[in-house]
Amino acid sequence: MTENYTALYEEHKKLGASFTDFGGWQMPLKYSSELAEHHAVRKSAGLFDLSHMGEVWVTGPQAAAFLDYALVGKISAMAEGKAKYSLICQEDGGIIDDLIAYRRGEDKFLVVPNAGNAKVVAEALLERAAGFDVLVEDASAETSLIAVQGPLAEAILLRLVPAEQHALVTELKYYAAVEVPFTFDGGTQDLLLARTGYTGEDGFEIFVANGSAAALWQAIADAAQEGELTPAGLASRDSLRLEAGMPLYGNELSREGNPFAAGLGPVVALSKEGDFVGKDALAALKADGAGATSGRKLVGLKGLGRRAGRGHYPVLKDGAVVGEVTSGQPSPTLGYPVALAYVDVEHSELGTALDIDLRGKSEPFEVVALPFYKRQK
Repeated sequence: MTENYTALYEEHKKLGASFTDFGGWQMPLKYSSELAEHHAVRKSAGLFDLSHMGEVWVTGPQAAAFLDYALVGKISAMAEGKAKYSLICQEDGGIIDDLIAYRRGEDKFLVVPNAGNAKVVAEALLERAAGFDVLVEDASAETSLIAVQGPLAEAILLRLVPAEQHALVTELKYYAAVEVPFTFDGGTQDLLLARTGYTGEDGFEIFVANGSAAALWQAIADAAQEGELTPAGLASRDSLRLEAGMPLYGNELSREGNPFAAGLGPVVALSKEGDFVGKDALAALKADGAGATSGRKLVGLKGLGRRAGRGHYPVLKDGAVVGEVTSGQPSPTLGYPVALAYVDVEHSELGTALDIDLRGKSEPFEVVALPFYKRQK
């Protein structure tokens, strides 16, 4: 696989990052301690490079109608300035990717797919655009994405924004985005700021051209006082999103799975007007009770012992296999093991006692409500 490097690769090297391949990208796994990075995001703030994510612009008179057809959600109902979590599915209802769509104007949208799927999603959108008056442009290669996540995220970013523009940041709602003037690198640049994230904390994601990414990264780091901001890698991002009960493509979501089993039924707008890719298959799956009365369902599991389940470990009920772990590890915040797993629907009720087969030894777990962790607002 080709190795890609983000525009911030040299910054990570300077900070002593350990790197790992993720979706074909060389990404920082951690800088020092993944545990320290995790706790920093929960208690103060973490600085993340998300430049491996994709950015696909969809513009034109039929942009909203096109995205209603290409994605499972009712994108046309979204107000300008808002963002919406959605899925792009196959004709058979299998999930190609989960993504966020931002409405930047009446006829202008930004679609942000996951790293390893960015090219696939851009190609699928291009293919589905046939017959629509739209332009689909993949800007992933020119765009960097920097996230600041945690209780101090807003306060830190405000130091880079002119005082008279602070309301743009402080009044920005969750799952919304706005152009904000940031002062850095000897000037001011209008950048797209989204109040979104993958950590379960308040936080922001900033879209910036590759050429300005390193300067913005450094400016954010310089704006923070000692102990306020910690560079954070993929390891802590994974433990944070797991505590927040957020799915990861390739773990909880796949082409073989479906939205209903994954607990994402509300994302699928079967009632919206017109056809969309996968509609018939998804309607049939829902009618068959997928994730409700048939098949398997994604659940949260709380460990009652000390040992954690890991991806692909079998889930047992009275010694018989009834499911499989998709993600699992000890929760740094909560102090006990947590896992996401697909289990047969008859064993998915809250409070159900299950075991995870940890390499031949059964460890007790219990089905609990998601998310495992919810921040105090």
